[in-house]
Amino acid sequence: MGLAILLGIFGAAVVLGVPVAFAMGVAAAATFWYEGFPLLITFQRSISGISVFSLLAIPFFVFAGELMLHGGIAMRLVRFASALVGHVRGGLASVNIFSSMLFGGISGSAVADISALGSILIPVMKERGYHPDYAVNVTVTSSIAGIVIPPSHNMIIFAVAAGGGISISKLFLAGVIPGILMCVCLAIAAYIIAIKRNYPAEPFPGWAAVWSTSLQAIPGLVTAVIIVGGVLSGVFTVTESGAFGAIYALFLTYFVYRSLDWNGFKISVVSAVRTTAMVMVLIGFASSFAYLLALYQVPDKLSGFMLGISEEKIAVLLMINIMLLVLGMIMDMAALILICTPIFLPIVKDLGMDPTQFGIMLLVNLGLGLCTPPVGTCLFVGCAVGRIKIEETLRTIWPFYLAILAALILVTYVPAVSLWLPSLFD
Repeated sequence: MGLAILLGIFGAAVVLGVPVAFAMGVAAAATFWYEGFPLLITFQRSISGISVFSLLAIPFFVFAGELMLHGGIAMRLVRFASALVGHVRGGLASVNIFSSMLFGGISGSAVADISALGSILIPVMKERGYHPDYAVNVTVTSSIAGIVIPPSHNMIIFAVAAGGGISISKLFLAGVIPGILMCVCLAIAAYIIAIKRNYPAEPFPGWAAVWSTSLQAIPGLVTAVIIVGGVLSGVFTVTESGAFGAIYALFLTYFVYRSLDWNGFKISVVSAVRTTAMVMVLIGFASSFAYLLALYQVPDKLSGFMLGISEEKIAVLLMINIMLLVLGMIMDMAALILICTPIFLPIVKDLGMDPTQFGIMLLVNLGLGLCTPPVGTCLFVGCAVGRIKIEETLRTIWPFYLAILAALILVTYVPAVSLWLPSLFD
């Protein structure tokens, strides 16, 4: 009965439009009350959930990304990408994807990617004769590269949800090849569609332009090097590397590029505070929610149910992926990481799957959920920037969905895709 109350109240609250974080908090409080626990337990579990040192890295990562967003880094990356890959067929689509790979690796945020790059590239693509649905589809699906390519605050959330014991630096390394692979798959899909629609190729500006634009872009890319390199080298902890990354981003955008004004700084601070507050509230209430799931032995029961259907690793991983894809369509990514990790991680570990590989599989899978209705945040933002109805994009976005699914399959069933690079540093 307690589990029915927990899931019933949570589901009803989500349907009524209550934010997921508060839906979990209300459901947890009601269930604790039903079980005879003091309501204070809800807040104690929530506070203990966010009292994790590594979570201090999240505000620094978010702040660094906001500074990059409002400090002119995106335009320099777009110029570099345009000079490098803009000359292929449907060149601006390749520029869009390559820029997302670069900027996503700095900001670590899919929504920031769309806001920064989409506002630049979608209007340009439309002016150059690209259909609006194509421009939006490329921008939306490529934006999730920032979730997988380090540094990503979602990796920190996963490590915390896993109960510790998972190296964040190993997760950072594990996300590099899958992120690049996903972008390559998207670029292939974009290229095929560009040929079918007879989109133009941009003229190659010459290697001198590639060199000059790369010199302008490299200082911005160094932000990711500082954050990831500091962790891998052992010079910084994850939290310290995030702090140094934010300081460097501020120095770069204000003193070197001189593109960050006072208004941009204020917007960056407010946005970073708002995002951090939302994430922390979500993590706190999710901790209470996850505690009750463990109390009712949901992971064990679900594991028994799935293994009762099949004990084959391929089949079980397929079921997990399908469940995650469905959940990703109706719930926010961060909430799903916190809820699903304690449930599915024990199952995949019993199957012999490395937790790091599962983390990357989870991020790629739930990243696709950001691009799918009815709760696809990236899809909504992209359509708003491109000024196009969601229905129009959904008619033609399926090749890009297939491209991401191809990358997901490789990440799921080929361990070397995510584990080869970390193995070089063991």
